[in-house]
Amino acid sequence: MATIEVTEKNFNDIADKGIVLLDFWATWCPPCRKFGPIFEAASEKHEDITFGKIDTDAEQGLAQGFDITSIPTLMAIRDGIVVFAQAGAVPAPTLEDLIRQVRALDMDAIRAELAEELKNAQQG
Repeated sequence: MATIEVTEKNFNDIADKGIVLLDFWATWCPPCRKFGPIFEAASEKHEDITFGKIDTDAEQGLAQGFDITSIPTLMAIRDGIVVFAQAGAVPAPTLEDLIRQVRALDMDAIRAELAEELKNAQQG
């Protein structure tokens, strides 16, 4: 699967299903242009993962909503939960390792941990 353009209009439909990797980028950003082909190649290799690109100039609301202050920023979402976010272009082996780690996550444990944090926050 090739990368898809993510906008405020389609974000919720995309982010709630399975594993989603997002590349926050801009056309004027040299590191973004360097990372783009790496991200695109990974999208061709991992057809079961949704690879989305968010143009931070065109989609300022999404960028602000996720507090993106530096680009490129790579974000991983699994089952609607942000499980990774980091600014900076990464080399292909690092991206492959991230994909491996996201696939291996125990989402039941993460959901339980988030529920516990929410419970503690409400009690505090």
